[in-house]
Amino acid sequence: MLDSTPILVGAGQFTDRETNPEIAQSPMGVAAMAAQAALNDVGAGSSLASAIDTLAVVRIFQDSYKRPRVATSFGRAENPPRAVARRIGANPVNAIYSNAGGNTPQKLINEMAQRITDGDVSVALLTGSEAIKTAQGALRNHIDLNWQEEDEGTQEDRGIGEALVSPIEIAHGLVSPIQAYPLFENAIRKNKGHSIEEHLLAMGKLFAPFTEVAADNPFSSYGTRRSPEQLATVTSDNRFICFPYPKLMNARDAVNQGAAVVMTSVGKAKELGIDPAKWVFLHGCSEANEKLLVSDRVDYHSSPAIRANTQQAFEMAGKTVEDIDLIDIYSCFPSAVEVACKELGLNHADPRGLTVTGGLPFFGGPGNNYSMHAIATLLPLLRAQPGQFALLTANGGRLSKHATGIYSATPVRGAWQRESNTKIQAQIDAMPSPEFIAAANGAAKIETYTVCFDRTAPVRGIVIGRLLGSDQRFIANTDEDAQTLAQMLQDDFLSCSGNVVSNAGLNTFTAA
Repeated sequence: MLDSTPILVGAGQFTDRETNPEIAQSPMGVAAMAAQAALNDVGAGSSLASAIDTLAVVRIFQDSYKRPRVATSFGRAENPPRAVARRIGANPVNAIYSNAGGNTPQKLINEMAQRITDGDVSVALLTGSEAIKTAQGALRNHIDLNWQEEDEGTQEDRGIGEALVSPIEIAHGLVSPIQAYPLFENAIRKNKGHSIEEHLLAMGKLFAPFTEVAADNPFSSYGTRRSPEQLATVTSDNRFICFPYPKLMNARDAVNQGAAVVMTSVGKAKELGIDPAKWVFLHGCSEANEKLLVSDRVDYHSSPAIRANTQQAFEMAGKTVEDIDLIDIYSCFPSAVEVACKELGLNHADPRGLTVTGGLPFFGGPGNNYSMHAIATLLPLLRAQPGQFALLTANGGRLSKHATGIYSATPVRGAWQRESNTKIQAQIDAMPSPEFIAAANGAAKIETYTVCFDRTAPVRGIVIGRLLGSDQRFIANTDEDAQTLAQMLQDDFLSCSGNVVSNAGLNTFTAA
């Protein structure tokens, strides 16, 4: 174990349960509370904040959808990393505001581990948060908040990141994850040969154990135990968002949650007097992206990027999935868990469990920063059992961007080194997928579909289909009359054929 070996030495979480928006924390306030908890966890005295040379903040949702960042009615932190640094008494050389994506916390850890090994970074603090619940409460009660913060100093604003949606997808209503993941789910159902009722209950059985974990987690926002039947049954309180997902199977981002970790090298930890019992090692890590657009995917029930990057992480760690003791699979929707389990060879009822937090629908989905909570949860568990290993998968976008971490308090042997993911990314990019056609006309069949709801009724059908003659893939809407949409919910449209017609930039699929 060399002095340049990267380690995680602190972790903290904070859930703001203040119900009065006027005195609740702002997003950067929540992030700073988590950051201070991580510094306290290190136990190295008051000098640690001044030793931080790199501070990175995971991009909040408010800044994740517009280029450039746009003002809101409450204002915002113009320099998020400096806003956090000011609160905790730090003055980092490197102040980073990350890209968007749920893969970002693990991706940042991978990056900082490399930079620590290379001697470019000495002590790094990574934090992130959301205060969406507070914002919603203020808007609902007509309360004006002042979240505007102006902090001097440099900032490396990395922007939103990769484009994950095309104009033709947007035109047909495929805009956000809540519309995309149901497309994956119905493709999984088709691949498994399940009826609608069978699959709803299977999803309930998958997520019921997550509710048990969330119920025991003091940082959870929605910690209520629920049975598979409660999760799967559509009611007025558990209405469909986009078929086949009732509300309780969706990531829930109306939370006030923050999490942070502190990283350094073995040598610096010794210099700072950090107890070796606090050290946790990153044994394996990797990243890979799918073909980023949903319309370009190889299929809708697998993930070449999860398969490739987790394999690379296991090879780096010298471990297999059988060697893992603790698991947190990114869990924004059931399909994210199901696809990851398929690629990892995990049974949905694996006795080790598939989450350490309770997952995004039950623990809470704090924007891009959920996986930081999973990592912060893992650290004390690994310290308590130094021989155990943990696997974390992180997922951004629409099952688009993936990162993996394998952790243990057991020291890394020899020099810490990770391989470039350039080769595996090139292999994924080169995989054949159906040709996509923007304007589709002719006889067609459905590959997968979803029905999107407002608060009371179905309002739009989205279809991914194939032309029968050429096998070209297209995206379309169905007719929006109540009878068609009701039929899509009651009958199995996965085996449906019909006709698609393009008009004024929009495709309309009509069942035969």
